[in-house]
Amino acid sequence: MVNLIWVFLTVVGIVFAMINGTMNEVNAAVFSGAKEAVTICIGLISILVFWLGIMRIAEEAGLLDKLCTLFRPIVKKLFPDVPNNHPALGYILSNMMANMFGLGNAATPLGIKAMEELRELNGGKKVVTRSMITFLAINTSSLTLIPTTVIAIRMNYHSQAPTEIVGPTLITSIISAIGAVFIDRYFYYRRTRRG
Repeated sequence: MVNLIWVFLTVVGIVFAMINGTMNEVNAAVFSGAKEAVTICIGLISILVFWLGIMRIAEEAGLLDKLCTLFRPIVKKLFPDVPNNHPALGYILSNMMANMFGLGNAATPLGIKAMEELRELNGGKKVVTRSMITFLAINTSSLTLIPTTVIAIRMNYHSQAPTEIVGPTLITSIISAIGAVFIDRYFYYRRTRRG
């Protein structure tokens, strides 16, 4: 559906440019936008590689295990359906840690793996479980301590203080994570009361 929307918008834009005689500006914008996208991607790759290296060092030093141990009781309360030593819990915790460090690209494969494990826990059924919904809500709101991707983009555009976004990001991500959990629980309990 999203692809159809993008195709529709592109066709409307091109037709509008042809009618107004602004195709040269559209061509210039397309090529400059493509060039800028490549530049941004290369800049983001360097930052992501750096932070993935830091995550690897933290993992080897045992810091991630300590963080996972610290957050395990909270995660266990959020996902009561998942058994204690099930692999899904480990993937959920790893996904949350990657999101906390602003590594959305690194968190995505962990999130997919967590969903696969939650689906296996559900007997492979294509029905969404309570834990899947909760994980999706938390993953979407994603508590972020260090927004590395945003910092990298701000550095690419020569921001005077690229890290000044850390405080506001932390506050808003805490609020969104708490809001996601409350909304998830509200609809879960409302659904169970209805039977």
